[in-house]
This record gives sequence, C-alpha cells and structure tokens, in this order.
Amino acid sequence: MSGAEALAAHLAEGVTTVARAWEVRRKDGRRFGFTDHDLDLEFNSLVFRADTGMSAAAVQQGTGLSVDNSEAIGALSDASVTEADIAAGRFDGAEVTAWLVNWTNVAERKVLFRGSLGEITRSGGAFSAELRGLTEWLNRPVGRVYQAPCLAVLGDAACGVDTEAAGMWAEVVVDEIGPNGRLAVTGAAEYQAEWFQRGRVAVLDGDAAGLWGIIKRDILYEDGARRIDLWEPFRATVAVGDRLRLIVGCDKRFETCRTKFGNVINYQGFPDIPQEEWVLTHPTMARAKQGGSLR
Repeated sequence: MSGAEALAAHLAEGVTTVARAWEVRRKDGRRFGFTDHDLDLEFNSLVFRADTGMSAAAVQQGTGLSVDNSEAIGALSDASVTEADIAAGRFDGAEVTAWLVNWTNVAERKVLFRGSLGEITRSGGAFSAELRGLTEWLNRPVGRVYQAPCLAVLGDAACGVDTEAAGMWAEVVVDEIGPNGRLAVTGAAEYQAEWFQRGRVAVLDGDAAGLWGIIKRDILYEDGARRIDLWEPFRATVAVGDRLRLIVGCDKRFETCRTKFGNVINYQGFPDIPQEEWVLTHPTMARAKQGGSLR
C-alpha cells in the first residue's frame, strides 16, 4: 500500500492524527522543513521543524488550467528563514512541496502542493510568501522567435559553449566598492576590455556568497585594474577583499559567436533575416545589387 493509500485509509477512520509539512529547497541546494504540528517530524532525510510558526492559508487548486496558488506565512528567525536571506534573494524561486502527513506514522502522507515561491514580503518579524503552482509555467510563452540576435543563453544546451573552460572565466578580488553596483577588481588583467560584459559575476565568499548578478559594463584600465558595473547591485553586502568569479559575456551577435567563441554551428538566431523595410524596397533602391543578402 502506498503512502497516499495508507493516508486515505487513516482518514476514513474518522478520528485522524494529521498535520501539514512543507519542504523549501533553495536554488543553492539548501533544504528547510516546516510543519504546523507541535512536534518535529522527520522523513525524506529532512527534519520538519515545529517551532518556526510557519503555516499555509488560502489554498486553491483546480482541475483545469488555472494557476494553483497558496500563501505561506511564518516567523523570521536566525535558525531558519532570516530577514537577511530574504532581502538577499536567496529564497526567490525556491521549490516548495507540501504534504498532508499522519504524524503518528509519517510514511502515511500525500503531496498536496508542488510549486515555487513567488513574491515574498516581510514586516514586524514575520514573512508572507506567495506559492505558485506548477501550472504557472503554462503562462510562459514557448516556441522560437525569428530574430537576428541569438536566442540561446550562453553555456546552455542549445549554445554548447563550455563556460567552465579556460579563458571563459576569471577569479578576481574586490578592491573598491562604488555606487549603484560598481566594483573595482584585480586579477583579470590578461582579458581584453568588455570580455565579461553581459556575462555573470558570482560571489564566492563573504556575506553575499552564493549570489550572482549580470554585468552591465566591463572596463579595463591601462594599469590592469578592472571596473565591473552591474545592472542591479547585490542584495547583500559585498566587502573589499571578497572573491568574485567573472563569467564571459555574449552580446548575441553572429559576428561575436564566430570570432569570440567559434560556435557558429550552434548559433540560435537568424542573422540573414531581412530588415523590416525589405518589402518596400525596389531593386533600384537597394544598397547592395550583387544578388546576395540584403544585410
């Protein structure tokens, strides 16, 4: 008998001993367990703590294509969900699984909800998190878009570039912290200017360890110093002396794919797609009249 069948048999008895339990798995791999029971529960190699004050409300689930939604509320604490971690975005998009479980026999349980954390708000020593069900993915557009720039993300399966290979990344040290996500770093003088522009930067240690951002501008000075501007500042403190990992960037152009990465065979854009005005262009008005591409 499966755990769900055993739980159904327990519920049919009339007098029940059930509680709810939630597992939150962050993108960095850390797992957190919560339960509304008055004692800790343990299953799936995780302890579901009873002293967190976390509970769920307004559960809505449908059989159609509407988005399942719920809300989780709880108390902020130093041991589980901290205000600093929420502010830093460590819980953004974390996976959530909720069970109904027989607390006298935790093998008797059933999954009630599976999804991810959405918007998180905090105030007065407590937090409230939107739970987004799996049907949330049905709201996202799919399919290819016909455009000149590449549609792949550098390093993904469609792109094929190995961002862990030599020359694709560099480890640097923060020398100075500027306003609006500006960082002065040393340790990557051998890379040309703009090599990491539109790439990623990951924090390796310090209070912001594990966080990452997108590089807006990569400037190399004559003395070998480097300035990294981010699109958004890190949501945790980055200090002088912290180590960063810079990952190469790509501007999605065909020429960049050919010269910088030698990866034309995997280019996911359409570089020869005609410009918008081509339908109005008379042969005598065309810039090039050799019978080749209009671009």
